[in-house]
Parts: sequence; structure tokens; C-alpha cells
Amino acid sequence: MTNAVRVGLVGAGFAARFHLRGLRRVYGVPVEIAGVTSRSESSREVFARETGVPAFESFAALCDAVDVIDLCCPPATHEHLAVAAFEQGRHVIVEKPFTGYFGEGAADFRGNVFPKETMLRHATASCRRILDAANAAGKKICYAENWIYAPAVQKEREIVAKSGAQILWMLGNQSHSGSHSPYYGIWRHSGGGSLVGKGCHPLSAALYLKRVEGETREGRPIRPAAVSARTHEITRLASFRDAGLLRRGYQDVEDYGQMHVAFSDGTIADLFASELMLGGVSNWLEVICNNHRTKCRLNPVDAVETFNPREEALHDVYVTEKIETKQGWTQPAADEAWQHGYPQEFQDFMESIAADREPLAVAELARDTIAVLYAAYLSAERKGAEVQLPE
Repeated sequence: MTNAVRVGLVGAGFAARFHLRGLRRVYGVPVEIAGVTSRSESSREVFARETGVPAFESFAALCDAVDVIDLCCPPATHEHLAVAAFEQGRHVIVEKPFTGYFGEGAADFRGNVFPKETMLRHATASCRRILDAANAAGKKICYAENWIYAPAVQKEREIVAKSGAQILWMLGNQSHSGSHSPYYGIWRHSGGGSLVGKGCHPLSAALYLKRVEGETREGRPIRPAAVSARTHEITRLASFRDAGLLRRGYQDVEDYGQMHVAFSDGTIADLFASELMLGGVSNWLEVICNNHRTKCRLNPVDAVETFNPREEALHDVYVTEKIETKQGWTQPAADEAWQHGYPQEFQDFMESIAADREPLAVAELARDTIAVLYAAYLSAERKGAEVQLPE
């Protein structure tokens, strides 16, 4: 492809802004951010004014002007918009979670009491419809899971592949004090709580590394086979003592979850996610193999450490995501987007489209992630009983 890859953003909030920053760091492939659209006219106009990206009044008009649709909108909209974009012959970038179950639009839907077997069936069917639409159109699905592209995870990929390692056990976590998004905490918008919103990250990274191991050694990916899980609503307990530091008020989602994943080769991963952690984001994955052990630290990292005796001195200095105070010793992120894999993610997406190859974050990985997450909810409903994943 010699012409610029024209990208259109759907959504004008937090995700759209960091996607825009990532796309603007792409090199070697000409990229044009051709436009943005949003259900909110005021949001898209503010976004356009602040970023210089043209605003489009409708999704259809944006599709006509681009090669790639980048979905930075609530996950409840992903399937409909992705399928529509594929039908118009566009490639699609889908932010996490890839899809899910959202109550089919019912305003009184409460996900924490809805039957999880039904959710699992609908969520996996949604994945199939998106993948089928992409295949019918002959277009790329780019699954925007940044952990796969994080330098720490990519270094472990290299170690696993070149050393012929067998991954025996992985442990991973993403936790912090609550999401930025006003849609988070309401199942019909977000598709779940901590497991979907945060647990998807270490889960996708673990699934990716097992795929790499299998493809390197046997020519086919090692995939997840079963999951057992527990979820809890800690900040909604009558006994919870609110100190004013954690986001609470979630309508019908969990704020803590853990998953135990068993792979088809019998190896395992234990993954945690919560809204209960002060002190900034905790993002890490530990990989225990038959020939090595690696600790992948995404955030925090200690490349920079600074001591600040006065809070106000760093008022205009970004330190790290979700940090409650800048006073005392902190570990400012030298380039948080880079250590989280965002520029590398968009570099791969644009290269894959320009060169007509598959991205590292393939659609099948997105599908497996959703299947594990909703099977985990079914397991939690059954008080931790193991659930076999659907084929």
C-alpha cells in the first residue's frame, strides 16, 4: 500500500485520545487520521477542535472517508459497528473488551443476577458474527489488547520462542482504584466488571504466550480448555468502610475477580483483577517455565524514582496512572504509553493493513479471551466450579 492508511475514530472520549496519540506515533507507514464521530455532537466537536481531526456527523459518513474504523466506543456498540464497517469493506480496530453480553438493551438489566450460561452463549455467538463478517469482507480485525505489545511481554515472547520453553504456570494482575469511564460499573454498557475491564489484560497476555509456545514447538496454538473463578462486590458490602479513596457505586458488577485457567496441554494460569488497590496501577505477569522464570512489569517500573517533599510542586507533572499522591518517593513513568505497548500496538496494526498480513493480536485471541471471561462468570455463579470452554 503506497497511499496513506486513512483511519476514522468512533468515540471521542478517553480511549479515542490515547488511540490518536498512538496512531500519530506510527512510522514507516503513512497514516492519515481522517475523522472522528460520536453519538454526542458536543463531544466530537470538542475533540475536533482540540486535536484538529475533522468531525463527521454520522458513522456512515465516516466509513465512506476511511480505510480503517477504530472503535473507541462503549463495548455494547462493538458488534453492531464492527459488522457494519466490514459490510462497507473497512478494516476494524476493536478496543477491549472485544464484545460481550449487555442485556439486549433492557434498561432494567442487572448483570450480577442474570444467568451466566445465557451470557456465555450470547457472547461467544457475538464473537462468531464479528469474525464471520470480517472473513466475508476479507478485512482485518485488529484486537486492541495493548499488553500483548508491551515490551516486557514481547521480550518474554522472544525468550519462550528462542529457548523452546514450556510455560508451566503464569500469574498476572491488573488492579487499581477504579475506572475512568462513566460507563464502567453498569453491565449493560461495559459487559461486566473487574474480570472484563481489567482481567482481560493479563488473561490475553497469558493466552498469547501459550499460543506462541504452541505455534513455535508444534505449529499450532495451545488454547484454553477450562476455567474456574470467583467474583466479589467488596465496596458494596454493608460492612465496607469508605475512606473516600476507592471508586464505588458500581451498579451491578464485581470489583474483584480471580480466574484459574487450564490449557489444553494441562498447564495453568492464575489471574487477578480488582478496583481495590491504592498506590497506582498494578500491572504485571509472571511466567514460570521449565527452563526459565520471567517477571513482566508493566506498571510501576523503576526506571525513574523521584522524591518530592511538597505535593503542589508536581501539580502539572504526570507521574503514573491512578496515583493518589505525588508527595514523597514516586516512580514517574518515563513513557507510560510505550511501557504499556500502545505505540507498538498501532504500529503493528498499520503495518499489518499496509502489508496485508495478520496482526500479532489476532481475532482468534480476542474470541478466546471473551470465551474465558464469560465462562469465568459462569464458574463464579457456580461458586468456583470448573467450566469447560465452548468449542
